[in-house]
Amino acid sequence: MIRDPKDIKRYNASERVNHWIVGISFILLALSGLAFFHPAFFPLTQLFGGPVWTRILHPYAGVLMAVAFLIIFIRFFRLNLMGKKDFEWLAKARNMVDGNDHDMPEQGKYNGGQKVLFWSLGVCMLLMSVSGILMWRAWFHFPVELVRVAVVVHAACGAVMIGLILVHVYAAIWVKGTIRAMWYGTVTRAWARQHHRGWYRQITGK
Repeated sequence: MIRDPKDIKRYNASERVNHWIVGISFILLALSGLAFFHPAFFPLTQLFGGPVWTRILHPYAGVLMAVAFLIIFIRFFRLNLMGKKDFEWLAKARNMVDGNDHDMPEQGKYNGGQKVLFWSLGVCMLLMSVSGILMWRAWFHFPVELVRVAVVVHAACGAVMIGLILVHVYAAIWVKGTIRAMWYGTVTRAWARQHHRGWYRQITGK
């Protein structure tokens, strides 16, 4: 598809591949995790070749997602540090939800909501990784009391992450022009100017 040469580069190819590895891994983990969470979801194990293969593949997919997310975290954590304007943006987030985003505080590459999502996912990912290792009986043998706590933490963080990712996907669809950034790596100048004015001025010098 031909794109306007005046469009602004938001993500390079490696960043987009990194994002989609995390995204696809998360979908596989969510489906396989739900299969073991409640009997109503158990038929989802057939997507992975049955319950035995589901149980084998789930933790390895978790390792893949954890490593890929760690790379994303290292790449973007500085851009997601909270500042005064981010808290001002969050205080006016209701205006954004109502479609009146023209008077929102100027934002950099990421707004306050995206930063909260980033750090929330980071905390959940850390807890999921630690609890997952404690539960991985094929490789590790921790005290059963610790494993029981890990199971609860793992399930709770999994539910929270599913909710956060649904919000992330909905926001990407709702804010027109956002999804193309992860497909093609670019956004229009109008999109950047409206949603991330600080980043737009930094990139263009305007």
